[in-house]
Amino acid sequence: MRAARYYGPRELRIEEVPEPGSPGATDLLVRVSMAAICGTDSSEWAHGPILAQPPVTLGHEFTGTVVVVGDEVTSFRPGDRVVSGSGISCGQCAWCKEGRTNLCASYKTLGLHVDGGLADLVVVPASVCVTVPEAISDVAAAMAQPFAVALHGLRRAKVSAGRSVVVLGVGGIGGFLVAGAKARGARQVIAVDIDDEKLELAEKLGATMTVNPLRQDPLAQVLEVTDGAGIQSVVEATGVGGNPSLAIAMAQKGGSVLMLGLQSRPVEIDLLAVSVRELDVLGTLAHVCEEDIPEALQVLSSSDLSALMLDSVIGLEELLEQGIKPLAERRAKGKIVVDVAGRAAKRESRG
Repeated sequence: MRAARYYGPRELRIEEVPEPGSPGATDLLVRVSMAAICGTDSSEWAHGPILAQPPVTLGHEFTGTVVVVGDEVTSFRPGDRVVSGSGISCGQCAWCKEGRTNLCASYKTLGLHVDGGLADLVVVPASVCVTVPEAISDVAAAMAQPFAVALHGLRRAKVSAGRSVVVLGVGGIGGFLVAGAKARGARQVIAVDIDDEKLELAEKLGATMTVNPLRQDPLAQVLEVTDGAGIQSVVEATGVGGNPSLAIAMAQKGGSVLMLGLQSRPVEIDLLAVSVRELDVLGTLAHVCEEDIPEALQVLSSSDLSALMLDSVIGLEELLEQGIKPLAERRAKGKIVVDVAGRAAKRESRG
């Protein structure tokens, strides 16, 4: 079978490899139809290994059809269409027993630590798979995992109906954050980015206001529209060094500040402001399969989110030149989805 094998810095090959064979007792053998890629994949290629343990087959955002079920699996049958979560958890440690499977003591990520879904076939634990509703296309289903990451972060940031939200950075995961906040019923969603094209997309995804820091002071804008009170939930999704402080400054008393963007080095923040305004400063990691992926599928099935977020659909052989490199060079305009099965007509890129 074909697989996208990662060997180290700038070493990615589409190769013929042996099929995985029969799944374990609690696993599924899945024939992959579509697999999306993200900044993690491109970063590993350009700068890694960072998290990956090569040689490994990439791919942690994918959907496909069950071919074989393990002997102890009762929730799936051959022929079922499924989407997989990205993380494999043990189910036994203290974090798993609390339902925080993304913090599992022995957590492993598909496509980084074990072979992932950028291949014709992949073995995945049944516990991280969710059935895909008929109404959802394979392209949309391939976006369920990254959308689940955004939804998990929004849950951590206490985003719910009637709440006000700022999203700092609306590229990649930021677009899903805007859409997720809108789907949750947020009354005010402010998108902040230096790219006008991304801000235009944010408006289509549900942003009620957009701010470009190259032309406007985002803090002044937020304070103006909130009569100086600030925002209830602020999500920092860029990893830019100064944005954690900006996020804290934007939050109202008793508000929540979520650090979703990964900082490359330690940054200073005003802990006095955190204390005297009683702010919740939160981190977030990946998603919890059983609650975040079903919600992602529900929103995808009832909206045009996948069409708005899609950059292009490419073939597996085009992965490096039309997928990984555009992401690494920041030329991608949205999600790039790989048609692993070769069934869909190729679509024009948005840019």
